[in-house]
Amino acid sequence: MAGVFAFALSPLMATSSSIKDQEIIKPYSNSSSSDEKIRNSRVLILGGTGRVGGSTAIALSQLSPGLRIDVGGRNREKGEEMRKKLGEKSKFVEIDLNNVDALEAALEDVDLVVHTAGPFQQAESCSVLEAAIRTKTAYVDVCDDSSYAFRAKSYCKDAVAANIPAITTAGIYPGVSNVMAAELVRAARDEAETEPERLRFSYYTAGTGGAGPTILSTSFLLLGEEVIAYKKGEKVKLKPYSGMVNVDFGKGIRKKDVFLLNLPEVRSTHEVLGIPTVSARFGTSPFFWNWGMVIMTNLLSPEFLRDKKKVQQLVELFDPVVRAVDGIAGERVSMRVDLECSNGQNTVGIFSHKQLSVSVGVSTAAFVLAVLEGSTQPGVWFPEEPEGIAVEARKVLLERAAQGTFNFAMNKSPWMVESNPKELGLGIYV
Repeated sequence: MAGVFAFALSPLMATSSSIKDQEIIKPYSNSSSSDEKIRNSRVLILGGTGRVGGSTAIALSQLSPGLRIDVGGRNREKGEEMRKKLGEKSKFVEIDLNNVDALEAALEDVDLVVHTAGPFQQAESCSVLEAAIRTKTAYVDVCDDSSYAFRAKSYCKDAVAANIPAITTAGIYPGVSNVMAAELVRAARDEAETEPERLRFSYYTAGTGGAGPTILSTSFLLLGEEVIAYKKGEKVKLKPYSGMVNVDFGKGIRKKDVFLLNLPEVRSTHEVLGIPTVSARFGTSPFFWNWGMVIMTNLLSPEFLRDKKKVQQLVELFDPVVRAVDGIAGERVSMRVDLECSNGQNTVGIFSHKQLSVSVGVSTAAFVLAVLEGSTQPGVWFPEEPEGIAVEARKVLLERAAQGTFNFAMNKSPWMVESNPKELGLGIYV
């Protein structure tokens, strides 16, 4: 099945050699008509003064020059700084997400809202999505929480009735990783004529990936959640940050230890793609951060780790140390998606970038542009749902999201992407 998915990879593999180069994102479009549609659109980014929202705003301004971008947040000073970076077509909108009337008023003036104001863990409602449905505004979020994601999905019929498209879990992971999985599964079934049996998501970031305190909060909150995975069609519950596996992320990253976490793409790909066995793991560096996460899981009660106030206190305590170490560790990010099939063939997708803080914005922007181009049907969808429903052209989305990567490949045999493949002889690798 290797090589079945005919990506035009050559321009993606010839990536930049410097941080400066990676910050310049080339405009990308399907056609002049889609360009015109996007230029006439206005997008509101909630959490636009944060790391993820700010990165998304910058990526959108570079991928689609001329798009009108509103930066939504509570800090006017930060908002004005971001507005200046984006240019005269942008503006800052002061918004408190708890103020429903103000939120709906802001949505009345835009075509699409991007919800990046996490953490999504333990949110009591999908207030932004609900407001988007009431105001008939297209919607994208970067949710990384299973409960929130499936609560959002429950609004699908309401979104259809309102005639609005919405995609949940549409960031880098989950998000791009889901689309990678969907393409591996599509190629297996349609082109290799085999049935997928096992799907594994493996993620790595150096330090916190430069993504800020929100990501640190999310990491701690996830340690308080029992991990849901699937084995031969049966749901299994596992301890968080357990089940360590050493995964080869290929050139530039090499082998890293990754640990089980409760991530929404496990359930969504199991249900949407019909894969019997699915799991997701995450790891970081330096290695002592992984040790710290294991120690926290073993020493602190789940009740403590699910308490947002206590977790916030932990974040405030650790944040200065994390920032200092991040300056040394860098912020490389890598995703590896493995698919095992009934005929014994295994295929892999790899996605690696030098800067998570840049790549997460480019990835989210790829979903935003897909929705603005009319690629998404009315309803609330996961990224991996069938082409023509969530994302009409997955290849285009992956090409956009992969800009700036130093290692990107799809539908390869494992030995083709790993750092030190084993040769058995006569050109046979394992």
